[in-house]
Amino acid sequence: MCNCGNKRNDVATAQSFKLSNENIQPQKASMWPDAYFEYTGKTALTVTGNISGKQYRFNKSGERQMVDYRDASGLTKVPVLKKVPK
Repeated sequence: MCNCGNKRNDVATAQSFKLSNENIQPQKASMWPDAYFEYTGKTALTVTGNISGKQYRFNKSGERQMVDYRDASGLTKVPVLKKVPK
């Protein structure tokens, strides 16, 4: 007689193990440190990073935020944001 039932169970167990591991991704190290920006405008501002897609919200003038290093070059083009040291 065929032993197909046990083979199906083995395959199902292996697939569920594989699927659970697909969601785990190792942390990647940043190539450069994140940058800090200060808002110099008068009203609130929300900017979306062109690479990460993250939204950065500046509520008042003088507020500083850490920005993903991948978005930093794009945010330097915004006239009311200036790059500042940490």
